[in-house]
Amino acid sequence: MSRKRSFQVSLSHQERKIITRFQKKTSSVNARTRCAILLIADTSKGSHEKTYREIAAAAGASEATVITTLKEFLAVGFTKMITPNRNPASNVSRLKVTGDVEAKIIATACSAAPKGYVRWTLNLLYNQMMVVLEDISISRATIGRTLVKNELRPHLNEYWCIPPEEDAEFVANMEDILDVYQQPYDPKHPLWCMDEKPYQILGDNRDPLPMRPGDPAKIDSEYVRNGTVSIFCFLQPHTGRLLHSVEPTRTAVDWAEKIKYLVDEVEPNAEKIVLIMDNLNTHNISSLYKAFPPEEARRIAKKLEVHYTPKHGSWLDIAEIGINIMTRECLNRRIPSIDALKNELKEWNDAYDKDPSPINWQFQAEDSRIKLKRLYPDIEKYHKERDERRAAKLAEK
Repeated sequence: MSRKRSFQVSLSHQERKIITRFQKKTSSVNARTRCAILLIADTSKGSHEKTYREIAAAAGASEATVITTLKEFLAVGFTKMITPNRNPASNVSRLKVTGDVEAKIIATACSAAPKGYVRWTLNLLYNQMMVVLEDISISRATIGRTLVKNELRPHLNEYWCIPPEEDAEFVANMEDILDVYQQPYDPKHPLWCMDEKPYQILGDNRDPLPMRPGDPAKIDSEYVRNGTVSIFCFLQPHTGRLLHSVEPTRTAVDWAEKIKYLVDEVEPNAEKIVLIMDNLNTHNISSLYKAFPPEEARRIAKKLEVHYTPKHGSWLDIAEIGINIMTRECLNRRIPSIDALKNELKEWNDAYDKDPSPINWQFQAEDSRIKLKRLYPDIEKYHKERDERRAAKLAEK
C-alpha cells in the first residue's frame, strides 16, 4: 500500500514558470527529474493528491528521490535546492592557483617553447610547472583552465605584418593613408586601392570523389603543378567596385598596363585618381617609362596621386580585403590552367559587381595614436639627442 504524503507542495504561477523554464534549459538529467517531481506533485490547480509512488512512476524516479526532493523544496526553496552545495575546500587544485601561481603559468606559456619543440603543450607546461612551482603540485586540467581563463592559446600562431616600434616613417605613411580614407567620395578624384597576389596553377592527379550524404568530397593529396600567375586586384572602397586581371608574369610593364587601363578605361573622366598601394619595386611611376613613350608615361603619371602604405603595413591597403574575399569565395581550390582561372574569376567578379559591398573603414589617426602608441617616436628622446649634439659642438669650440 502506498504511503500517504507528508510533504505537500502547492506552487504559485511564478514558481511553476521558473521551474518549467529551468527544466527545459538544464542539461542535467537529475535536475530535470527533480523539476518533474515538483510539477507532478503540485496541488495548486485542484488536481487530486498523488501518492509518492504515483509521482515516482510519472517522473521516472524512486520514491526515496521523490520524498527527498519535496522535503528539500519545502525547507530551502527551489533556488537553493538546485544550487550545488560544494565544500569550498573540496577542489584543492583551484585553491592552489593563487595570483602568484597563475602569473607563473602565464609567463611560462608566453615564453619560448623548450629547445626541440615548436610550441608549448599541456604536457610540456605541466612538466615545466613541476620545476617552477617546486613544492606546489597542480594538474594538467588546472593549467588548461588557467590558459582558457586568460585567453592564452600557445598551440596557435598566425603570420602578421609586425611594424617596427618608434618608427617615424611608418607613422607618417600610416597617418597619410588614414587621412585619405576619411575623405568623402569624389567622382573627379576617385579613390582606388591596388594589390597583387601570386597564385599557383594546380591540377588534380586523380579525379576528386564528389560529396554524398554522410561523406564529404575527397581530393587526392597529389597534384600537378602547372606554373604560377599574378592576380592584380583594384578595389574602390566607397563603392565596393572590384577589378581584377590575371597575368602570367609580374613585371613593371604588367603593372604599367593595368594603371593605363585604370586611367583610360575605368576612370576616363577623373581629374586625378587617388591610388593607394604597397611599395613593391614595380609599383612605381618609373615603371610607366618602361612600358610607354615618355610623353605617354608622363600623361598617365599626371593623372595619379599615389600614396604608399608603409613597410610592414600592408594591412592598411583596403585592396587586401578584396583579395581575401576573392580567395575565400573563388580561389581557395585547385584550378588547372590559366584559361580556367580567368574564366572562373570573370564569373565570380561579374556576380560580385552586381551587389558590391562598400568598405566602411573605421580606424582613424586618432585611434592609431592610442592603440598603436608604441609605434610613435619618443619626441623627448629626439629633443634630448639634438640638445646633446649642440652641447658637444659648443664644447669643441
